[in-house]
Amino acid sequence: MQSVNTTSRPKLGLLYLDHVLRFFDRSNFKGWPDKIEQVTYHWANDKQRFINEVKRKKIDVLIGNIPATAYETFRDISRALPNVKFIPSLDSQFCNKSKENVTHFCHKYQLPIPKTKIFYNVEEALDYINETSYPKIIKRSYGPSNYGGYFVHKVDSADEAVKLFSERRYFPAYIQDFVPMKADIRVMLIGHKPVCAFWRRPPEGEWLTNTSQGGSMDYQAIPEKVLEVAIKASKAAKAEYWACDIAVSHNDEYSILECATAFAAFPYIRDWIGQYLMWQLAPEMFKKPYFPHKNWEELGKIDSSLLRTMRNISFGQASFSTDTGELNPQDKLYALENIQDDLNEEW
Repeated sequence: MQSVNTTSRPKLGLLYLDHVLRFFDRSNFKGWPDKIEQVTYHWANDKQRFINEVKRKKIDVLIGNIPATAYETFRDISRALPNVKFIPSLDSQFCNKSKENVTHFCHKYQLPIPKTKIFYNVEEALDYINETSYPKIIKRSYGPSNYGGYFVHKVDSADEAVKLFSERRYFPAYIQDFVPMKADIRVMLIGHKPVCAFWRRPPEGEWLTNTSQGGSMDYQAIPEKVLEVAIKASKAAKAEYWACDIAVSHNDEYSILECATAFAAFPYIRDWIGQYLMWQLAPEMFKKPYFPHKNWEELGKIDSSLLRTMRNISFGQASFSTDTGELNPQDKLYALENIQDDLNEEW
């Protein structure tokens, strides 16, 4: 058996923060032969202690998402650790910080989003509220998600908008055109390849699609154009893993509602990300994983209570030596790509 060169493998560390749900644990990196360290940021004045711990443990790669409220702090931490690779990079996590950042990101890369206005001045916001047409969507900008729709509001008049801002005091004022839609679609990607996609449909007579608000899910017949929008966003973010929520209007027009590296994912998706990252970090030891296109159509037939606990799902890649000789022609269109390092700060 050929020996493996252990000197070329980086030392991994999982990045955790107190009071924040963990996206990864060691079990997502099944087969990694070395000890995987853990480092936890404790908030308050913990920056220098955290930096010192990473150095003491000689970590080469820190893996994990950073919440919005710690984003700027971790910009400083990453600069103090120039030899440590953050996965995802701080630039890839730019959209995690706020809805405002999602808007800036989409504008820069000409990605489709609803018309959005952002105001930092109260008088300018009031002028717009009194002049614009309705309905409008008002969101809390700061934070990685809409928290089940509880911080996303539809207003039908200027009076409703003023009342909402006076009660909620959201800042900045983040106001979007309301897009009448039949559903939205969440697409999850690894290495810019779609690995899971599903419709979220609102209850009859409602507009919020969140399942916590009564919305329903299904995995069938995802439009290819939606996948193409998600891939374009993932490539723009240079993200090892990524998710997009894309609105589908009644005219089948598509616009990005959310995109980030922080998203809810079944454990088997996190396993797949682990497989991908191990291949990326130690290609001499781990094979490139294979995720067949539209695998979600079959996995989505499994009851969600089982999907929440299923682990270590893998696929054999069809070849002409198999019984049927069938190949999935779409796999070539959606390649699993190796994300290249970018040493510059974009954002």
